[in-house]
Amino acid sequence: MIRVLLADDEPMVRAGVRSILATDVGIEVVAEAGDGRQAVELAMKHHPDVALLDIRMPRLDGLSAAAELRAAMPEVRAVMLTTFDEPEYVARALAEGAAGFLLKAADPRELLIGVHAVAGGAAYLSPRIAHQVIAELAGGRLTRQGEARRHVESLTPREREVLALVGRGLSNQDIGRELFLSEGTVKAHVSAILLRLEVANRVQAAIIAYEAGLVER
Repeated sequence: MIRVLLADDEPMVRAGVRSILATDVGIEVVAEAGDGRQAVELAMKHHPDVALLDIRMPRLDGLSAAAELRAAMPEVRAVMLTTFDEPEYVARALAEGAAGFLLKAADPRELLIGVHAVAGGAAYLSPRIAHQVIAELAGGRLTRQGEARRHVESLTPREREVLALVGRGLSNQDIGRELFLSEGTVKAHVSAILLRLEVANRVQAAIIAYEAGLVER
């Protein structure tokens, strides 16, 4: 069962998201918050697997809440749920360690897919903005092709294989099945990859995989 914390300052939005999540028997909403500060406090109390955070909330915005959760409870996977898809929001969300970015206007199935993906250890970006993120961040803000290739050259052959699959959005479990490795071994490889690439999360690692040519666009 995937335990989810839902945070949005609009009760009707929370009700809509909750009703979508309720259609999946593998997801349980364990707490709801009306602002970012309350979201952090409830996360400390309920220990959810995934925190769905609206970006614009009173007291503490969702991006700041994600940063606090990353520092205090790194096991909680933060997913930004918002109506805004401007590059600056996405860039800051990734910098704060968010594992996913979903648009409220997207197909409701994306919400369920995204929650399952990040709970399984993968990263998830709404398809509507995935190419934009790669172009905007990888094109200049995060890394350039030459630098990406240089970073990738520092990896072992096995780590490059794992990175390519991270770039395709696979979870640790899926990568293990693909490469005939235990999930624990994959997790160790991913941790080493993030350290060597000097990135904060799997999304940033995936962008480097794209820029280095490990994943076809």
